[in-house]
Amino acid sequence: MGGTDVTDGWDWRRGGETPAPARPPGAGAPSVGPPTMPGSDPAPLASPGSGPAPGWPASSGGPAPSWPTPAAGGPNSADASAWWSDALADPWRDPAAPTAVVVPGVVAPGSEPEPVTDPDAPGRPTLRHLLLIPVITALLAGTLGGALGYAFAVRGGAGAAVLGGAPAEVPALAQRKPESLAGVAERVLPSVVTVRVSSLGGTSEGSGFIATADGHVITNDHVVAGGAGKASVVFNDGSTAPATIVGQDAESDIAVIKVSRPGLRPVEFGDSDALAVGDPVLAIGSPLSLANTVTAGIVSALDRTMQAGEPGGPVRYYAAIQTDAAVNHGNSGGPLVDGAGRVVGVNSTIKSLVAEGHEAGNIGLAFAIPINQAKRVTQDIIGTGKARRTVIGARADGPTGVVGGGLRLAEVEPSGPADGAGLKVGDVILKINGRPMTEPTDLTALVRKYAPGSVVTVEYRRGSARQNTSVTLAADAK
Repeated sequence: MGGTDVTDGWDWRRGGETPAPARPPGAGAPSVGPPTMPGSDPAPLASPGSGPAPGWPASSGGPAPSWPTPAAGGPNSADASAWWSDALADPWRDPAAPTAVVVPGVVAPGSEPEPVTDPDAPGRPTLRHLLLIPVITALLAGTLGGALGYAFAVRGGAGAAVLGGAPAEVPALAQRKPESLAGVAERVLPSVVTVRVSSLGGTSEGSGFIATADGHVITNDHVVAGGAGKASVVFNDGSTAPATIVGQDAESDIAVIKVSRPGLRPVEFGDSDALAVGDPVLAIGSPLSLANTVTAGIVSALDRTMQAGEPGGPVRYYAAIQTDAAVNHGNSGGPLVDGAGRVVGVNSTIKSLVAEGHEAGNIGLAFAIPINQAKRVTQDIIGTGKARRTVIGARADGPTGVVGGGLRLAEVEPSGPADGAGLKVGDVILKINGRPMTEPTDLTALVRKYAPGSVVTVEYRRGSARQNTSVTLAADAK
């Protein structure tokens, strides 16, 4: 064929086969395979008829050549074809064939393949996972609850402003120490009672305080007046008990009643003579039926002489402790206590600007009977059923109206305390124990402040001479 170089029947230009020339009989089949490079021996090939090699184009003009296959032992056997064993590096391999060549491995007889675990397959939960789930759930629930609470608070206006400063140490005044006003009130309140007395005119209500552990209660005479000897007591805890009137003294405005109840706590008594103007005090009682009420103030004045009483009734005299603590109707008979919680007075009278017959209220002018006087009268009533009155044995007229003041004596009882001290009718009493005398009430009220047998200094004027004398006070004959 003109222009065609044919070698062993393979047309390298066409990439196909051409019929090979006839051979003598018995010469055998011609060799088929790739061209042999000069100086090298071609590798032995298997017999034709095993099929075309992968990647080779089949010829339509005759039987397709076939590549040798490995021997029965496989590529790893000793008699495998060298050509086949180098199949991975075959330069004539079809470029369109897959790049991976799978060489089956050799499995030893009697052994099982090693199990392979799928990392994406769901596994059995561990204890760590079981504990982690509720923790995460709780955290999510708390976060959601806090967010919802904050949202509702802001929506409701609670988060609009932050009130107050950062928490700080509680100040001393808020710690309610025993000596604080709150501490004093807490200690005294269990000993304060409400006193109720029924009479034909209705029910009278006032205050009182426990004086003895066996049930004696001090109150005002005007609280129990007209009670026909019967009363009732309401304690700090709201419980009640019947009471009997032991005795009363109208002129000193002190009465004593008694209740039968175990576990009573009596008050602690102070010294009214040791008070000074400006000392803090508390008034405790049941003003306007408001039980367990505590008001605070100071001592406004001392020895404020009082003359009180209802029209047609007895006249009451005492040198009172004046206070600006709020006192109203119902406080009568309750205790006035000092800064240590000791009773220094018995609340008794108030001043008011209302007209006579109208209900009076607090205007900061309240008066208490000094406890030294109230204790003395109470002891007399408990011991004898009645109280002694302290007298000087003289009576004074109204003010002299002259410069320097004083009270002119209108009467001096023979053999009385004043007479024994050398005082005479017409003498002008200027002072008793340094207390100026300006009103007739002053002489009676101030004298009753002292106990019978007390010695007082009297400064008086006789004519133009000023003199001093000592008077031993006595009890009246009643």
